[in-house]
Amino acid sequence: MFVKWIATLIVAINANNRAGEVAAGVSFALLLALIPSGNLLWFCLFFITFLLKINLGAELLFLALFKLLAPLTDGLLHRLGLLVLNQPFLSEVFTGAYNLPLLPLSRFNNTVVMGGLIAGIVLWVPVFILFRQLVVLYRRNLRDRIAGSRLVRALRRVPLVATIGNAVRKIGGAAMSLR
Repeated sequence: MFVKWIATLIVAINANNRAGEVAAGVSFALLLALIPSGNLLWFCLFFITFLLKINLGAELLFLALFKLLAPLTDGLLHRLGLLVLNQPFLSEVFTGAYNLPLLPLSRFNNTVVMGGLIAGIVLWVPVFILFRQLVVLYRRNLRDRIAGSRLVRALRRVPLVATIGNAVRKIGGAAMSLR
């Protein structure tokens, strides 16, 4: 499964699809990684990503990577969430929202969930712009050099790399036939 995600990401970065789709996948991955999973908010946001035109391979791969690093940010997210949840002018909004039928299942009143939501929303656009530029720069400056290097040609002879290469070609061919 992880090999398939990597293959999908390689196809996405090297394909002729828009760099913004890959960048949006990475941005949503960061947003989802900052919010603790297992609540209605996380599942709703995750479901929404399947309805949007983003690169799901990039999202799932970076979600796995960002989830490994997310516990390092819990202290900061707790402080940010506590700051937001303790604002006096928002107390009526939060009380009303908590009294709605399904909204408490989102755990918005948890400081780490609220902090992760706020941080993810704030970081979404800068991460999108950064990764979009990185994909464009990679395609323009590095893709052809890396593909033609001696190291890549030698790696293609390794059985695991050959398997990944076959998966990339299959995914790339399937992606081309869908267009």
